[in-house]
Amino acid sequence: MSTEKIVAETRTEFGKGAARRIRREDKVPAVLYGHGNDPIHVTLPGHDTMMAIKHGGANALLELEIEGKSQLALTKQVQVDPVRRTLEHVDFVVVKRGEKVTVDVPIVLLGEAAKETLVVTDATTIQLEAEATHIPESIEVDITGAEAGTQFLAGSLPLPSGSTLLTDPETLVVNVTQQQSAEALEAELEEAEADAGIEKEEHTPTEEEAAAAESDGGDSE
Repeated sequence: MSTEKIVAETRTEFGKGAARRIRREDKVPAVLYGHGNDPIHVTLPGHDTMMAIKHGGANALLELEIEGKSQLALTKQVQVDPVRRTLEHVDFVVVKRGEKVTVDVPIVLLGEAAKETLVVTDATTIQLEAEATHIPESIEVDITGAEAGTQFLAGSLPLPSGSTLLTDPETLVVNVTQQQSAEALEAELEEAEADAGIEKEEHTPTEEEAAAAESDGGDSE
């Protein structure tokens, strides 16, 4: 995992008003927690921080320069504006090189399963313990040619060297099932409606539909 270097400014102003002023300057308010120290409130350059988090993924590791000192920080929570898609706030956990951390790592599927199958991702992430500077960006699951009935459990996934699985090894991650035909889906829907006491109403053609049908019949003669 690569480490992005960013210069951070300490801040003493807090609250919604201060946060709005920071964002108007294209910067991002952030907080660092951990190692028994008091929280460190900083301001980060908006664009650089956004790119670093995009590049690093869900567990982006940043090297923050705070008042001339370097500090490794692991991204834990990111707030994004739902409309403008800009960073609103970032929470970091202070880490050290060689330190083991617990992280949730995304699952990524590779390849395509066999024809007429349906691939269901039951777990989008698995929890690992890994060295802070060697956190995998994702765990790849190769489903190429997988037949219906194939299941991928957490314990069977290939993990990077130095990573330890914390998720229950029996956790179902990916399930490959038989794809249902349109007829089978329709039958299931009708059965569910019948169980719920829903009766389908017979469609009575309108005058316009009846006239159109007669017109179509006349054109075909």
